[in-house]
Amino acid sequence: MKSISNPKRSLVIIILLLIMAIAFETFQQLFYIRKYDLAQGVTFFDVLKAQAYRWILWLLLGLFLFRYAQRQSIRKTFGFGYFLKYGLFIIFLVAVNIVLISILQVLLHDNTFELVLFVNEYLVFFIFQKAPIYILGYSAIAIILHFYFQNEKLHIKMQELSEIKDVNLKLYNQLKLKMDDKTSILNIKIGNKRKIILVEDIVWIEADDYCVKVHLKDGKSYTMRSSLKTLEDKLQRPFIRVHRKAIVNMKMASELSTSPSPLLLLKNELEIPVSRSYLGKVRSYIS
Repeated sequence: MKSISNPKRSLVIIILLLIMAIAFETFQQLFYIRKYDLAQGVTFFDVLKAQAYRWILWLLLGLFLFRYAQRQSIRKTFGFGYFLKYGLFIIFLVAVNIVLISILQVLLHDNTFELVLFVNEYLVFFIFQKAPIYILGYSAIAIILHFYFQNEKLHIKMQELSEIKDVNLKLYNQLKLKMDDKTSILNIKIGNKRKIILVEDIVWIEADDYCVKVHLKDGKSYTMRSSLKTLEDKLQRPFIRVHRKAIVNMKMASELSTSPSPLLLLKNELEIPVSRSYLGKVRSYIS
């Protein structure tokens, strides 16, 4: 079962609050009408119909509250001034509501507009009747909108972080493909000890049956239980496979001879045969 999305959930809550507020005020007015016998045969829907335009006006002015909440959501901090401005804006909307419904009430009853009568009869009446529930209604919506827009900001931030994560993961994987399983040292077991050899000290590596022989710059060589294929995968350039039986540190190469058969001359004057199948790779590196 799919959950209701955040925008729909917020809208549902606002609608439910509105229905509750309208129903409460309608029942309240119906109670006073019947208690004080102000009219006969008045039903809930009669009262609801009579005040429908007031709630429509309240909703229309509520759109300004939505816009105000949207603008305020860009703030990074919410101090006392933020809530004070919010409260003053809500009071301003309620005041506009009361003035407008008072004017509409005068017009609907075809009364002559008199300022004293307008203030003493209509404004005062609607201030006491409407102001509390209007303020509560706008305050509830303001709280819902505040959390809704903050939640939207959080989702946007999470999306940005997710995109950054995806980009970094992609870069990491690309780097890993290039660097994975590469090494800067060789760990060679000699008897009960292990010899750590820096790859930069290696001149070339020679296949020796099921082992390899690692030749160093100082003239020493060590036998290692491994294969040339394994070391070829582990070592980065400048190490290049030049023969099925040899890997060479190309920094130690001084010359490539192709006649009569390909040979790689090392700086220590050692000649390493180069297979025809690896000749292109050697030439590519030298060029």
